[in-house]
Amino acid sequence: MRAGLPRARPGQRVGLLGGSFDPAHEGHAHITRQALKRFGLDAVWWLVSPGNPLKSEGPAPMARRIAAARRVMDHPRVTITDIEARIGTRYTAETLARLRALYPGVRFVWLMGADNLLGFDRWESWRSILDSVPVGVLARPGQGLAQRQSRAALAYARHRLPAEQARSLATQRPPVWCYLSLPKIDISSSQIRALGQWQRTP
Repeated sequence: MRAGLPRARPGQRVGLLGGSFDPAHEGHAHITRQALKRFGLDAVWWLVSPGNPLKSEGPAPMARRIAAARRVMDHPRVTITDIEARIGTRYTAETLARLRALYPGVRFVWLMGADNLLGFDRWESWRSILDSVPVGVLARPGQGLAQRQSRAALAYARHRLPAEQARSLATQRPPVWCYLSLPKIDISSSQIRALGQWQRTP
């Protein structure tokens, strides 16, 4: 494997949680622990992105965001990585294509909060994401029917895995996705920034 990239063996079930993590917080840590347990994952990688193409304002410097993420999520099966910057990908679909080529045989699962399900159809090549890897959707506070009735959810409704089968998600053939409701932790990166607890510049 290339120097500086996370390690994974063929057959391992690895969840991928992408985002700007600007900043990372206990909500991210909470859904990660739940994903490890309820989807039966061997590991989760936090993909700290160079920037979100759907957001006009850039995030804090990468090194600051990674350092903060490591303070929030100190777990032996969780890796905080800037792999997208290292492999030069900008969109999730191309990141997944590169990772599947770099790690043949690894069972990747794309993880996302249910809030992302609402606008998922605006993501670049969103259908190819659902068609290439299993997707685990983790519901956070204030989410429910609207997310499950989103364009992406309706388009792939027949590929939804029942929550009681969540532990088999990584071994299912895509397209397949699973929606899990979690115990509530009401916090977000935007709330933290609004309260002045995180500045994007040092």
